[in-house]
Amino acid sequence: MTDLYYGDPLSRAFWDGARNGVLVLQRCADCGRWQHYPRPLCLGCESTSLESVPASGLGTIYSCTTVRISARPDLEPPYIAAIVELDEGPRMLTNVAGDTARIGDRVRIGWRHRTDAPPLPIFTVDADA
Repeated sequence: MTDLYYGDPLSRAFWDGARNGVLVLQRCADCGRWQHYPRPLCLGCESTSLESVPASGLGTIYSCTTVRISARPDLEPPYIAAIVELDEGPRMLTNVAGDTARIGDRVRIGWRHRTDAPPLPIFTVDADA
C-alpha cells in the first residue's frame, strides 16, 4: 500500500476510518454541513473549520446501474454501480453488493477488503430499513 496516496492530509481520516470499518466524513464546525469527498473548505459556508467524524453508514440509492463490461480486473462484471445519498446528506459513488438494487432502496455500508490498499466502502440493500 502506498501511504502517499491513501495518507494525504485531506483524505487521511477517511482512509484511517476505512481501515477500522468506520465511514468518516467531514463536517463543518461552523454551519454543520457534511461533505464527501474531503476538501479544504466547507461547501456551504467556505469555513476551514472542518472536522472528521464518524457517519451512520446508512443511506438511500439515488441512482444505480448494472455494469456488464469489464473495466478493471478486480471488478468482475456484472456489478452494481450506484450513487448513494447518505443520511448525513452527501452523495457517494460506490458499489452495491448483491444482484439487485433499485432507486430508493435503503442501504447499509460494508467494506471490500483489499490486500494492497485500505478497504473500499460498498453498500448492501438493508431489508430491515
